[in-house]
Amino acid sequence: MKAYERFVIWLEYFNSELKRRQGRRVPLDAAIRSPALKELEEACRRLALDPKPQAATFPRSARTGSGYVSVRKEGTKQKLLVKIARQLSVVRGEEQKATRKV
Repeated sequence: MKAYERFVIWLEYFNSELKRRQGRRVPLDAAIRSPALKELEEACRRLALDPKPQAATFPRSARTGSGYVSVRKEGTKQKLLVKIARQLSVVRGEEQKATRKV
């Protein structure tokens, strides 16, 4: 049964290498390059959205591997996507800092 109380958030929504018609749903200044499912899950967890990750193929690019998280609904989907995108860039920055120190 479909969970209508949750949004499905695909990785492609945040990929700065994609055009809007290819699936990106956030502005370029909020998007990041090649987001990972683990990063998306962590960003949603920090926003307390109860993420449930799933590896899958994005319908518009069936040849490449992808994934999504289903999150608890909170406001409109577009506002939630922008909020997640901002948090996703914070998560990416912290991971890059951690790898530089090692």
